[in-house]
Amino acid sequence: MIPWRTLIGLVAGSVIIALGATGLVIHFGVSEVSENNAVYVGDTVFYTIPAPAGAKQQMSITGDAFEILLESPGDEPTESSYRDEARLDWTHKEDGETRIKIQNMGNTDLDVSIMAMRSYDPIWFTYDLMVMISGMVIIGFSMGFVLRRPKGF
Repeated sequence: MIPWRTLIGLVAGSVIIALGATGLVIHFGVSEVSENNAVYVGDTVFYTIPAPAGAKQQMSITGDAFEILLESPGDEPTESSYRDEARLDWTHKEDGETRIKIQNMGNTDLDVSIMAMRSYDPIWFTYDLMVMISGMVIIGFSMGFVLRRPKGF
């Protein structure tokens, strides 16, 4: 019969390995990201969106007055001033990063809503791999409880 400590370690390690494997599958490929942020009066924010060619991006900005600098791969950088509301839709022509600079020039806070398609980030692979390795370590330690101890221990 397996000791209860070993059984608990096996179950916990298996669950952790399953979570890491699930995360590995979820983080692989292109993912959709939605964010809602505020830009305070006089502040400037920067966004960087890595995406593959053909990825559609959307941004909606509402506020008093603001300036936007948009640099998308394959396109010329565009800088524009807006009042009240702006809705930007663009598609990546090439693989790469879109860089966006939003500067609040008005008297009210800006509401920024982004819906973007992001490409795979290699740091998530490392993170998910570390989670899986920690599950294996837990199973390894719990298997130590199965061993019979010699007399004198």
